[in-house]
Amino acid sequence: MSSPKATLEKLPRGVQILLGRDFYLQMITQMMILAIFAMSLDLLQGVTGLVSLGHAAYFGLAGYALAFLTPADNPVALWWSLPLAAGGAGLAALVIGFFVVRTHGIYFIMVTMAFAQMIFFLFFDNKSLGGSDGIYVYFRPDASAIGIDLENRTHFYYFTLAALVGVYLLLRRLLFSPFGRALSGIRVNEHRMRAVGYGTFGYKLAAFTLAGTLAGVAGYLWAAQTGFVNPELMGFHMSAHAIMMVILGGMGNFAGAIVGAFAFEYVMHFFKDLTKHWQLLMGGFIVLVVIVAPRGLLGLGEKLFGTGKGGKP
Repeated sequence: MSSPKATLEKLPRGVQILLGRDFYLQMITQMMILAIFAMSLDLLQGVTGLVSLGHAAYFGLAGYALAFLTPADNPVALWWSLPLAAGGAGLAALVIGFFVVRTHGIYFIMVTMAFAQMIFFLFFDNKSLGGSDGIYVYFRPDASAIGIDLENRTHFYYFTLAALVGVYLLLRRLLFSPFGRALSGIRVNEHRMRAVGYGTFGYKLAAFTLAGTLAGVAGYLWAAQTGFVNPELMGFHMSAHAIMMVILGGMGNFAGAIVGAFAFEYVMHFFKDLTKHWQLLMGGFIVLVVIVAPRGLLGLGEKLFGTGKGGKP
């Protein structure tokens, strides 16, 4: 007789989510990690009005940082490796942002993509950095200092949930702070903000750096969960993935980024189970949402149920 586990693996992913506890934990954990990634991009795209096609570079850099920091025979301590990996991603964002935030519009979009592609090929073509095959992370970080075991999927799930809530509350607080209001003003009319005395370059650079740091947090958690990193984490497709999650949920609303990440991932896996041409269905779904709900799924819910503006400034 086949084992229950073997039987479960033959079922569609949507059914596995309902019946398989381990699969459920891993799937939802992955969605939460991507939600953090989407929120970090929404700080740029939805709040500040900066559309980046290279945001995945910071996601991937933090993942690689964990891979390089983890010894071959034992786990690395969470308490210093997570800040170091996220800080490294933030430092890269600061350096790149110093050049890219001086540009505007289509030039900003192209320059962010150009820098990301440079980083992508640096890792892709360099065997000492793992090359195109990537690098394995053999141990999840050691979080015994805070009393949890990240090798335990349940513990990792709740740790990721705490990180998601923490990032959401941080960005929510920032959104209604003077800094967040200034970013919103830059999105609406940067010339007017400069005219009234705001140093928009500094504000945009700070937002770019913070967004890169938070993308690094997501990349670190992704590497810890999957146990593997490769250059594709930094590629254009990963950045486009995040953009679609933000658009799907609703730009400028961090709760929308979370909704978009969960919806995008679930629908994508659902379509993958239906046909090998799932990209056609996924593209049609995104187009339908944009036409029917230009403010995203969260905006559609607010319109249908009259829940207000969802905290958008």
